[in-house]
Amino acid sequence: MNGKNPYFPTAAVIESIIDETPTIKTFVLNPQEEVDFTTGQFIELTVPGFGEAPFTPSSSPRVKEKLDVTVMKTGRVTSHLHTMRVKDSLGIRGPFGLGYPLADFKGKELLILGGGCGLAPLRSLLLALFDSIDDYRRIIFKYGARTPEDIMYKQEVKEWSERIDVEFTVDEGNREWKGKVGVVTTLLDNIDLDLLNSVVIVCGPPVMMKFATLKLLEIGFKPPEIYLSMEKNMSCGIGKCGHCRLGKYYVCKDGPVFKYEQIKDIPDIWA
Repeated sequence: MNGKNPYFPTAAVIESIIDETPTIKTFVLNPQEEVDFTTGQFIELTVPGFGEAPFTPSSSPRVKEKLDVTVMKTGRVTSHLHTMRVKDSLGIRGPFGLGYPLADFKGKELLILGGGCGLAPLRSLLLALFDSIDDYRRIIFKYGARTPEDIMYKQEVKEWSERIDVEFTVDEGNREWKGKVGVVTTLLDNIDLDLLNSVVIVCGPPVMMKFATLKLLEIGFKPPEIYLSMEKNMSCGIGKCGHCRLGKYYVCKDGPVFKYEQIKDIPDIWA
């Protein structure tokens, strides 16, 4: 983050654009200054003349000279982003918040559970884990999408499956789909894990995280072992505007990664 003024963005140029799905694009950005982030942290992406929006980088934190941001077309800022082209200029503020505590995961079995656009920050997490994969007893990755067409990083997913346990499901299949059909929590049925030495990371839409958390508790995970990537209206990024208040916490400063133990008693955390 810019040490002098956290509100002043670092200039960046769009180096390339990858069409992931009909509504999702990955923007490969070349920032004027290196963006040194920890996987799980977020940035504010500044679109000149349109505003800002928070995104968790989808690239490896080891790569400093470039930054991948995967964007679903959902609103005014993201819709304009989807019209931008290579060599167009953007701004980057951050990184902000707290990422995944990888040091605390060492020696454990990791269950990573994702849904929808939650695959973007989880891609960054997986790339970080791959850099020191021998530090972890086992990595299991389970993900749910609405349809096969909505799955991002299709080629990379095939490569991941050669290194870790990968399983996907979709809400609605098609003739070509040979995998499972059903909500992502069905992938947790009869899961084989050492519950005494495991943690689980969950990232996805609020409703998916809600029911995934309930299922994980039912399986036997304890609240301190469940890590959630929370999303609120992160705006300033430094805990000043109050838009992302979550009980006593500010998601932009105290998160976005929380243990379920921290937030389980706060009303309406999934709203």
